[in-house]
Amino acid sequence: MAQQAAEAPEVIAAAASDFGERLLQDAERVTQGVMQPWNAWQVAILFGAFALAHLGRAWLGPKLHDWMRKRSGWPRWRMRYAVTLHRRLRAVLFVVLAWIAVAVVEQLAPLGGAAVLRIVANLATGWLFVALVSRLISNPLLRGVVRYGAWTWITLRILDLTNETARLLDSLSIDLGDLRISVLLVLKAALVLGVAFFIARLLARTSAHRIESNREISPSMQVLAVKLSQLLFYGIAVFVGLRAVGVDLTGLAVLSGAIGVGLGFGLQKVVSNLVSGLIILLDKSIKPGDVISLGETFGWISTLGARYASVVTRDGKEYLIPNEDLITTQVVNWTHSDNSVRIDISFGASYGEDPHLVRRVSTAAAAGCTRVLEKPAPVCHITAFGDSSVDYTLRFWIDDATAGLTNIRGDVFLALWDAFKAEGISIPFPQREVRVLDGSALRVAQPAAE
Repeated sequence: MAQQAAEAPEVIAAAASDFGERLLQDAERVTQGVMQPWNAWQVAILFGAFALAHLGRAWLGPKLHDWMRKRSGWPRWRMRYAVTLHRRLRAVLFVVLAWIAVAVVEQLAPLGGAAVLRIVANLATGWLFVALVSRLISNPLLRGVVRYGAWTWITLRILDLTNETARLLDSLSIDLGDLRISVLLVLKAALVLGVAFFIARLLARTSAHRIESNREISPSMQVLAVKLSQLLFYGIAVFVGLRAVGVDLTGLAVLSGAIGVGLGFGLQKVVSNLVSGLIILLDKSIKPGDVISLGETFGWISTLGARYASVVTRDGKEYLIPNEDLITTQVVNWTHSDNSVRIDISFGASYGEDPHLVRRVSTAAAAGCTRVLEKPAPVCHITAFGDSSVDYTLRFWIDDATAGLTNIRGDVFLALWDAFKAEGISIPFPQREVRVLDGSALRVAQPAAE
């Protein structure tokens, strides 16, 4: 180990010297080549092609933009690519003109060749291809890593500097036991993992779309299947990516085991929420769209995540409830097995009113509300003879609890008010009298003198 550490600076210095010497040789060769008349003419042609591409962008860009604005019905991915092509229209035109120049020069002067034109055309084509393909990656960080890594690799490949660069990057390394990590290995891993994650994301999105469009699968099982497919695809991407760059995963077994034990003690709540979320998806007790009550929170399930459930209330608040709370506490699921919900409201009428009339009027008033179901029909029962009124309970059913409960109660109370007023039914309320006994003195407070 000590000997390897002592030899490392020498290896790095030798690799850097070879890389710098090769760059100097290439720079000198390019300078000498450009000074030749025929190569100078090729450079001039490239500048002309760039100028034409710039003018073409100025003329064609607005027309393409107006044409895109009329395609409002396009899918989002197609419009995104159209915008990308519009932004890189000058590069597209330059690539086309560069290859046309290569073909024309090789036909007019086959002996002189078009080496400079071909190198620049290859570079421009490779850079443009990478820029367009990397737009498929939605993650900005991953997209940047893949884009700049691919640009660098293409440039080195076309300039034939890959061997010297690989030797220099491989010399910059550290040894962790039997595991050797170099800059070259890290760059390869980043590029390969970027491509693997892109493919895994594409497959995960495709499978998620197919699962969610299948109406025969329940919403909870759809969420579970989507989560498991994402875990499978991304797990395969990591494994295949690391194996592709030559990382020995057996050397990480002991380290991952130690990390797993530490995380097991430190992340007990997180693991509990993950397991609880899996149980919820398997037993189908709660699914997206259900209306639930948990303590003072009443709302409908928006999404079921790996760690929490998103509950949206009627006032627009979104509560993130840990999955463990949905398992260990009492949850009222208003739409678990049936969307029909019974609502009870209580009111009172004076003793002088006919209870049969009160019952008929109240049930008819409730039935006149739009959200109240006809079957089962509303019913009204006497529940008690109170101190100042006969107490009633009105029961009715609805099948759209997601539209709210308080608002339908308010509508029924308002219908009762109008119906009782039309029928002359009085609603009693407590009244208080103050009596002054004989012989008592009533004193009136005098206002303070100003």
